Amino acid sequence: MKKLNTRNLFLIAFTLFSMFFGAGNLIFPPFLGYEAGLNAVPAFLGFAATAVAFPILGVAATAKAGGVDALCEKVHPKFGFFFSVAVYLCIGPMLAIPRTAGTSYSMFSFITRYIPEGNIFGMDSQIFARIIFSLVFFTAAGWIAKSPEKLRELLGKIMSPILITLIIIMFGAAIMHIGLPVYEPSELYKNGAFFEGFLQGYQTMDTMAALVFGIIIAMNLKDMGIDDGNDIARETIRSGVMAGILILIIYGMITFCGVISGSLIEGATNGTDILTALCLEFFGPAGAVLLAAIFFIACFNVCIGLICSCAEFFSMKFSFFSFDRWRIILTIWSFLISIAGLDTIISISVPILSIIYPVAMVIIFMNLVPIAIFKKPVVQRIAVALSLLCGIISL
Repeated sequence: MKKLNTRNLFLIAFTLFSMFFGAGNLIFPPFLGYEAGLNAVPAFLGFAATAVAFPILGVAATAKAGGVDALCEKVHPKFGFFFSVAVYLCIGPMLAIPRTAGTSYSMFSFITRYIPEGNIFGMDSQIFARIIFSLVFFTAAGWIAKSPEKLRELLGKIMSPILITLIIIMFGAAIMHIGLPVYEPSELYKNGAFFEGFLQGYQTMDTMAALVFGIIIAMNLKDMGIDDGNDIARETIRSGVMAGILILIIYGMITFCGVISGSLIEGATNGTDILTALCLEFFGPAGAVLLAAIFFIACFNVCIGLICSCAEFFSMKFSFFSFDRWRIILTIWSFLISIAGLDTIISISVPILSIIYPVAMVIIFMNLVPIAIFKKPVVQRIAVALSLLCGIISL
């Protein structure tokens, strides 16, 4: 039996954290705190269930089963194939990867607002600037994604510590302003705050991300000398738990920032507005730079991890293209989708996630609970059908 030493275990946990913690993880917690106000605690607990607990359970379930296909095989082998493809498409080139560039760009408004109005090559100057940003963003991410087995060197050792440090600086400033009043919850959070927070956790996409990141973690573990399947599963679960604890702490910090922001901003429509107002209040003009750095690093990390994971998956399932060919295809496709803009991507993601997310949670739950009846194919099929129906009804 081979185990990671403490240093390497933290390194893999930081790598997994950096792949999880991206656009949605920054946008949604502060807005939840802003909207929930005095009911922030139950709302946060609901959010943590779907944005932290289930993702870590997903890491554990996928590691034990040996992949998404194996996780779903009791429902039906063909369902396992089609569901895993749907998950990878949603968490990859159709929604999550393009969202990383859109979110990053939105945080550079302190620069882009100075772009003069007009047309460049027959295109609105702001749209042209967003396209150039996305082009550079995806070119860099796609190039780094060439070596997925080495991601721990960049994400675990460098990018994650920088990101965590920047978030702690922002939270420290919020603590110093702890005297700011907390307001009454909005209509959504007055009754059933826990359930509303539970639903908001869908938006992070982390439960589905948990089903796909195992491929990259396994590749890094093998590169570190851990070859046995059982050892890989165990070390993946250990690092997943550590990453989950870290994510929970960071979520708490950002949600607290949202809770105290009511007196500084009115009519906020998303977490970006809230964090921008807070950083400008805390640090003045330098706050915009701090926040842009936080968003850029977080989104860039996730983009790299998702390109690697999706390219590896599609190269295994559709082997007519190699990993490198799929990496290039996914990068170009994600760039094209990102041109639609952040608001468009989020509006499309809500109904799709509402349908797929409950199915993913049910599959994870039934594979982890040690009750024999839950392992029966007929029971799993009924549970999946009911969760799919619930997702459709919730639209």
